[in-house]
Amino acid sequence: MKRIRTVISAVLLSMAMGTAWAGGLVTNSNQNAAFLRQMSQDGIIDITGLYFNPAGTAFLSNGWHASFNIQNAKQSRDITTRFPLFAQNINNPNPTHEFEGDAYAPVIPSFHLSYNKDKWSVNASFSLGGGGGKCEFDQGLGSFEAAYSGALAANVPGMLPTMLLPGLISAGIPATYAEMLAATGRYDGYTLNSYMKGRQYYFGLSVGATYKFMDNLAGFIGLRGVYATCNYNGFVRPGVAYSVPANAALGFPGTSGSTELSNYGIDLNCDQTGFGVTPILGIDYKINKHWNIAARYEAETRLRLKNKTEADVPALVAAQAGAVLSQFDDGKKVEANIPGILSAGAQYSPIDQVRLQAGWHYYFDKAAKQYGNKQKHIDKNTQEFSAGVEWDICKYVTISASWQNTRYGLSDQYMSDLSFNLSNNMVGGGVRINPIEKLHIDLGYMHTFYKDKTVTTMTAAGPKEDKYHRSNRVLGIGINFDL
Repeated sequence: MKRIRTVISAVLLSMAMGTAWAGGLVTNSNQNAAFLRQMSQDGIIDITGLYFNPAGTAFLSNGWHASFNIQNAKQSRDITTRFPLFAQNINNPNPTHEFEGDAYAPVIPSFHLSYNKDKWSVNASFSLGGGGGKCEFDQGLGSFEAAYSGALAANVPGMLPTMLLPGLISAGIPATYAEMLAATGRYDGYTLNSYMKGRQYYFGLSVGATYKFMDNLAGFIGLRGVYATCNYNGFVRPGVAYSVPANAALGFPGTSGSTELSNYGIDLNCDQTGFGVTPILGIDYKINKHWNIAARYEAETRLRLKNKTEADVPALVAAQAGAVLSQFDDGKKVEANIPGILSAGAQYSPIDQVRLQAGWHYYFDKAAKQYGNKQKHIDKNTQEFSAGVEWDICKYVTISASWQNTRYGLSDQYMSDLSFNLSNNMVGGGVRINPIEKLHIDLGYMHTFYKDKTVTTMTAAGPKEDKYHRSNRVLGIGINFDL
């Protein structure tokens, strides 16, 4: 039954990972409502561009500039798993099962501030730089049920699927017994009750300063403090495995009626907290009144999450789980580094009322150490490409639209229903309303179109096929003003 405990532990740790709604594997780049309506912000000069182009704030007018934002995000993480032994589930006797997970963040707040005085400006921002919601699987996950159903066949007397003779032999049952049991024993099925929920928030507070080296060239240096708070709560409560007696004369006695499996259950509630610091550099160059280009670099953030754990783990589980379950030990620190980022972008304004944008992001995923060296299963670092347009249709209204493409380089070995990311295309649009000269209101909407991916894994009981699907939408409103 060791495979069961392995999957339980990994689920509880990983289920809420990768819930970022825009950005890299663990990074949220949707920092404000302006991003939702115009996602290509790497070369813009605006208080709302403080995250993507911090050096650009040097070219704002003297005085205070502020932006306050609220976003609402909803995402689904659905997995369709096909596995031969699923047909033995009494409540759903079909080899294909669907597992639906919902991640929802009703309110994602952020603010951005900058004070400018001649060549200098100082600024600060607060945002949810990672995580940002809760992920819940009411029926657990397919990886657990697959391991559970397979382990029953190999470990519980009498629990032997008649049509999976190769699987029985691979599970360690002598071939002679397996052949006879396949002919004389009968396996009726199992029930299972499992639930998984995770919550993950990475709060980021950034401070920095910009300086104009020349009238058209500025630089930025800053730091971001990241405070992570996470919770993983779930249970696995095996139900009853049903079988009829096998022939005791074969040396493998069966069980009558049903077999209680309470010794294989587990309840776990783990809180994790950690703190890290991100150094940030930026540069902005205004070529002329039509062109602006900029670049930003964020160093890798060293983050260690400390566990505070309450667990009900039966002795049978604790004795066999080994190092896998120990990652939840009370007081233990878990590696969860945030990858470094390099970005660059440009803005071109052919006429005063129109602005065209383009941007590029590169995430150093393979260098960011994760628990169990999971980063070694990444083939290529993540890249993003974006383009956008803004048009001031009148003095009071600006309309905008944008597109962003995210390309992950994850191996099949990295992908699992425990933690998966899918390459995607995002589209965003919205309006900026300018009721008075120094007040602007952003209304934005972003929708993500993911590329489904199917991964097949060979097991002793036959092929296990997982099809991964995600959906995502984010709404936002922002209020920006100058003083």
